[in-house]
Amino acid sequence: MLKEVVWLGDSKLVVSEFPEPIKEDMGFELYRLQKGEKPLKSRPMKSIGNGVYEIKEQDHSGWYRIIYAIHARGKIYVLHGFKKQSAKTAKEDIELAKRRLKSI
Repeated sequence: MLKEVVWLGDSKLVVSEFPEPIKEDMGFELYRLQKGEKPLKSRPMKSIGNGVYEIKEQDHSGWYRIIYAIHARGKIYVLHGFKKQSAKTAKEDIELAKRRLKSI
């Protein structure tokens, strides 16, 4: 049985506007999560909270991220999706993900 993906705020809309190859790769990573497998391109985001991770992708135009949390009940919460403009994640993106995490 696949785990449910819950999109918070405008995260689904933002991710839907990513370039097609990026969406396909990130979709595959989310599918791995739904099956209970570890994503291939993911890392912890302890600056946001315990149990929070990001899926990373990039193309010639920049870096794309999905920040997610796995709830104890098995749901996958997509807290935020965005395109990074620099190597460091913007404070606004981290704060938005923290606010959405608190809402779960």
